[in-house]
Amino acid sequence: IPPGPNNPLGDRWIGFWTNGKNYIGFHGTTAEELVGQAVSHGCIRMLNKDVRDLFEKVAIGTPVIVKP
Repeated sequence: IPPGPNNPLGDRWIGFWTNGKNYIGFHGTTAEELVGQAVSHGCIRMLNKDVRDLFEKVAIGTPVIVKP
């Protein structure tokens, strides 16, 4: 599904972990009111404007450290 209003991942996807079958990453959302709530399977939901900004600042291979 391309980015946009019909994609549950919102405007961007930035993957940072995979075991070859499952994936975890930062992504936007079509339900921005749910950002900050535990409603995904481990991904970090962001406001679409914020994930677009992050997407422009990181490159493939950028180290990622996620802290609670």
